[in-house]
Amino acid sequence: MKKVLAILLAGAMSASLMACSSTGDSDLKAVQDSGKMKIGVTNYPPMNYLDENGEWTGFDTDFAAAVCEKLGVEPEFIEINWEAKETELSSKNIDCLWNGMCITEDRKAMWNVSDPYMNNTQAMVMKADKEAEIMADIAGKKVVAEAGSTGEEKLTGVIDDSQDSTVEVVAKDYFADAQYTGVASMATALMDVENGVADVALVDYVIALGMLGPDSTMKDLVINTDNYFGDQFFGIAFRKDSDLRDKVNDIAAEMKADGTLKQIAEKYGLADSIKE
Repeated sequence: MKKVLAILLAGAMSASLMACSSTGDSDLKAVQDSGKMKIGVTNYPPMNYLDENGEWTGFDTDFAAAVCEKLGVEPEFIEINWEAKETELSSKNIDCLWNGMCITEDRKAMWNVSDPYMNNTQAMVMKADKEAEIMADIAGKKVVAEAGSTGEEKLTGVIDDSQDSTVEVVAKDYFADAQYTGVASMATALMDVENGVADVALVDYVIALGMLGPDSTMKDLVINTDNYFGDQFFGIAFRKDSDLRDKVNDIAAEMKADGTLKQIAEKYGLADSIKE
């Protein structure tokens, strides 16, 4: 009798575990069941930023909202600390990172990363009247980048540029004699240069374009790409083995094919940056 009960209990536990696995492992089903997709973002113009009414806007914001509409769910934009992005995603506080994230080999190994959708590189931003001096000799200059960003990881050598054939200047070598400090965001990095706290900000080229456009108050800053630190591409990060990634890829491919994605990009002056 005890043996029969043990077999029955084992079978019940196995069935329970299988049920949990089949219903609990699908991020796509979880998002559809909840009716919303929780999207991790930072204030990162022109990709995600707050408008005058305190509402999220930007290219990635509109892109994500359009994808959510096709999924039949609502987007919920959750502002995160970029340095805590791994924890935010693994703890399921968010369903994805959709925030102008550069695709790297480490990130592809750690997460399910979408197909690339936008071209990018790293740019040096500095005051126009100091550009000649800085480009002549970077030694001793104060350089800032967002902590945890691709710029910082290239500059510190976390990203091994020797494996990238598109890199013309290795950031770790170029900035070896500069004074580097990580800051909270790319916006902070640019403001530090504007306020004279730093000499150079190493930031995403796309973000530099967005923040230093015609309406910018930082009129004395210039974007310099004389040193080409390599091709980069933006992608969306999902949890490892998440089935949500493939569904989003399919919808994004449809939006690219029918021209919807380029129409969204045109609103933010990014049409030429869409990855073909």
